[in-house]
Amino acid sequence: MSGPLIVQSDKTALLEIDHPDAVNARHDLSIFAELERAPEHIHTYRITKLGLWNARAAGHDSQFVTEVLERYSKYPIPPAVTKDIADLMSRYGKLQIKRDDENRLLLLSDDKAVLAEVGRQKKIRELITEPVVGGFVLAEWARGAVKQELLKIGWPAEDLAGYATGEPMEIELVTEDWSLRDYQKQAVDRFKELGSGVVVLPCGAGKTLVGASAMAEIKTNTLILVTNSVSARQWRQELINRTTLNEDQIAEYSGSSKELAEVTIATYQILTTKRAGQYRHLELLNARDWGLIIYDEVHLLPAPIFKMTAELQAKRRLGLTATLVREDGREGDVFSLIGPKRFDALWKDIEAEGYIAPANCYEIRIPLTDDKRMEYAIAQQEERFRIASTIEEKIVLAKKILEKHPDEPALIIGQYLDQIDEFSKKLDIPKLTGETPVDERERLYKAFRDGTIPALVVSRVANFSVDLPEASVAIQVSGSFGSRQEEAQRLGRVMRPKSDGRSAHFYTLISRDTVEQDFAQNRQRFLAEQGYGYQIIDADDI
Repeated sequence: MSGPLIVQSDKTALLEIDHPDAVNARHDLSIFAELERAPEHIHTYRITKLGLWNARAAGHDSQFVTEVLERYSKYPIPPAVTKDIADLMSRYGKLQIKRDDENRLLLLSDDKAVLAEVGRQKKIRELITEPVVGGFVLAEWARGAVKQELLKIGWPAEDLAGYATGEPMEIELVTEDWSLRDYQKQAVDRFKELGSGVVVLPCGAGKTLVGASAMAEIKTNTLILVTNSVSARQWRQELINRTTLNEDQIAEYSGSSKELAEVTIATYQILTTKRAGQYRHLELLNARDWGLIIYDEVHLLPAPIFKMTAELQAKRRLGLTATLVREDGREGDVFSLIGPKRFDALWKDIEAEGYIAPANCYEIRIPLTDDKRMEYAIAQQEERFRIASTIEEKIVLAKKILEKHPDEPALIIGQYLDQIDEFSKKLDIPKLTGETPVDERERLYKAFRDGTIPALVVSRVANFSVDLPEASVAIQVSGSFGSRQEEAQRLGRVMRPKSDGRSAHFYTLISRDTVEQDFAQNRQRFLAEQGYGYQIIDADDI
C-alpha cells in the first residue's frame, strides 16, 4: 500500500496532496467526504453522515466507499471505520415515504425496531394521524417536516411518494446555434431519473441552462426563486433566448413588479417580506399549482423559504449552486427539503474541458502600520475584523495590481460600504452596491461588458448571478468573515471562459497577523477541495 491517504479511526482522512494519485483521490473523496483543513501539504477530510447519505442517494453503497478508501490508503483501514460507514449508509432508505391506493401519505419500514424508535419521537408523533401495517399514515402537509425530523435523529427517509404534475406548459429548447454540454445533459438526466435534489456546477458553467433544460423535460408551470432582481432579469432573458417561451409567458415577481404567469421568477427577498406578521407574497405564490420549483443559489435559502419548501414537497424541486456549503450548518435542511445532491462537477474537470477559465489565486499579506497595530491590539474582539479589513494600504496595493493587468477588465469586491466609497473615489472607478438602482446597475454592467468601463468597485450584490464574462481580474479587499461560499462565488465572477483564452487572476488582500488572516484559511477550504492553491505573497513583492 503506497497511496496518498491515511484513514483514521475518528473518520478523518489525511491526504498527501503532492502524491501522484492525490488528484484522483480528491475527486473520489468529494463524493462522500468534506474537506476540513487545507494547509500546504496535508489536507484533512472528514467522512460525515450527510456526505455518506448523499453518496447513498446517488446510488453508491458502503462497498464503493470502502473500496475508494482502500484504493488510496497507505495503511489498512481501521475496522471500526468500515463498520461505521456500512451502518450509517444502511440507514438511508430504511424508512420510505410512499402513497397507498387511497392516496394517503405513508411512512413505512420493514424494520419494527426503527418504526418503534421513530414512533416514540414527540415531534414525529405530531405528524402521524394513525398507524398502519408496516408504518404510519402522515398528515398530508407533513411530508417535508417528517423528513427534517427523521434526518435529525439519524434515519433519513427515501421519498418515493411522487410529485404533482402541476399545470402543463409547452416548452422546448431552441438549440439552432448551441447545444447542451455533456455534463449539463448528465445533470438534467440525473434530476429526471432520481427526482428532486441539488445540481452543483462551477460558476460560469451554465446552471441556468440546466434549469431551462429541466423545464423542457418536465413541461409544467414553473416557479424560479433567485437572489435579486438583476438575476431575475438575466433568467428571463436567457429563457426567452434559449427556449420557445415568449415574453408573455414569463413574469417577474419582485419589489418592482408583481405579476404571475406560467413561469414566474421571484426573489427570495420579496418572499421573505413580512406584513402584519404574515408572509403575504409567499402565501400568494404557494397557492399556485406549480409543477416545478427551481432554487437558484440554493445554498442561500433563508429560513422562511425552508418553511415554504417544507410545505411544497409534492412539487418537483431543483436546487442550483456552485457551493453546496452553508456556514450556519443547515446543509441537512437542503438535503431533506430540496433533496440529495444529484450531480456534482468538480471545477478543475470543467476547466480541463475548456468551459471555465483557468484561475490563479493569490493571497497578499499586508503588514499593519504601528498605529494600526496599536488600534487593533486595544480594540474589542468584534471590531478587530473591520479594522483589519479596511486598512488604507489596500487601496495602494489594489492600484498596483490594476497596473499589472492594464488591459484586463477588473472587479474590486468589498464588504463595507464606506470602504467601497473610498476605493471608488481614490481610484476613480465607478461603484455598484445594494443602494444602486437596478437600472443604473444594468447600465454599469453593460458598460463593463462592452469595455467602456474597465473596472468596477462592487459590494456583496455582485457575489451572485452576475454575468460579466470578460472580467478576468478580481481583487477581494474584504468579505463576510470565514464564508467559503462567498470566496467561491467571488472567484466565479472571473471564471467565465474568455474570448482570447486568457487565465483569470483572483487576489485576496489580507492584513497580516490578524483575525482576517485566520478567517481567510476557512474561506479558502472549498476552493482547496476543488483543486485551487493560493500563492502567498508579501505586499512588498507586488
